[in-house]
Amino acid sequence: MDWYTTVFEVIDMRSFSNLWFWIGLAVVWSSASHWVLGVPYDMVQRARRHGGQAAEDLEDLVRINVNRLLFIGRISGLVLLSFISFLLSVLAVLGFYYRVEFAQAVFLLAFPMSIVGLISLSTARLIEETQPTGEALCKRLTRHRLYVQMVGVVAIFVTALWGMYQNMNLGPVLS
Repeated sequence: MDWYTTVFEVIDMRSFSNLWFWIGLAVVWSSASHWVLGVPYDMVQRARRHGGQAAEDLEDLVRINVNRLLFIGRISGLVLLSFISFLLSVLAVLGFYYRVEFAQAVFLLAFPMSIVGLISLSTARLIEETQPTGEALCKRLTRHRLYVQMVGVVAIFVTALWGMYQNMNLGPVLS
């Protein structure tokens, strides 16, 4: 048995039939939904319920993360946009034109997450412009979380449909 065969037996490149891909998909969307602009959502709920120091902590953390996101977007946004567009294009061509299943799986993870990134930049810009505090800030973060969850539901649905199609179309791997 050669090295190449051993590697591809250990790392199953048929992503949609691999349990680890589906676990990874669930973890990615669970994390994206929990971390709202880099702030854990339980902190938003705590600030909404208790106010006081919890609300101040939330406002400080949101301000720090909003400034960080906008700084990155303003300084290297065009370079990042170009690089991410190139990477997504390469993945799409490799995956759907050349039928590389691993590239399809990575594309179906990365493309929706790039949409989440754009939503995060938009929300950060709105927060910087309006400077909401207290309940208004909690509402803005909750709305952002809802948008991320909507993108996640569509992404998981499309990925599941494509994965089922791939598994039924290609069938099981026989040794």
